[in-house]
Amino acid sequence: MVEMWKIKLKDGREVIVRFLAQDDKDRLFRMFSSMSEKAFEWSMAPYTMDVIERWIGNIQNSIPLVAEYENKIVGYAVICRYMHQRRKGLGDLAIYLHQDFHRIGLGTMMTEKLLELARKERMHRIELTVVADNEIAIRLYKKFGFKIEGVSKESFFGFDEKYHDMVHMGLILD
Repeated sequence: MVEMWKIKLKDGREVIVRFLAQDDKDRLFRMFSSMSEKAFEWSMAPYTMDVIERWIGNIQNSIPLVAEYENKIVGYAVICRYMHQRRKGLGDLAIYLHQDFHRIGLGTMMTEKLLELARKERMHRIELTVVADNEIAIRLYKKFGFKIEGVSKESFFGFDEKYHDMVHMGLILD
């Protein structure tokens, strides 16, 4: 039995959140292929089939979730575990939402589920890096207790052809 969670969003739509599976490759690629430039504004796009195959090939070293609506993947959130012994219990969080699912609670719900699963696995620390201009994401992470730990000046080259600061955030789970 595949573990899944039904989530009602602020706009009344219901999505299913579940673990990423090996056979999700094409549907995940379709999600990324249908995303707007605005949805990718602060990401490391492009997300090619090669990138997605690499993610799926590393499932055993991650906690990967997808959100489905009407049999389409509309969200992908993951904690990638660091595999080196010196980084034991640490992971890196990333989240991607289709633009039709922004600002209605999906990012919050997926982050909450990821952190719950990380705690169940007795992970120690989750970290992430986000573009400083992505205030919505920073607010989301702060809501879950992530703290700003540093800033890398002008280390992200945006679609606007300007350099932007990157914010490093971390959360101790135990």
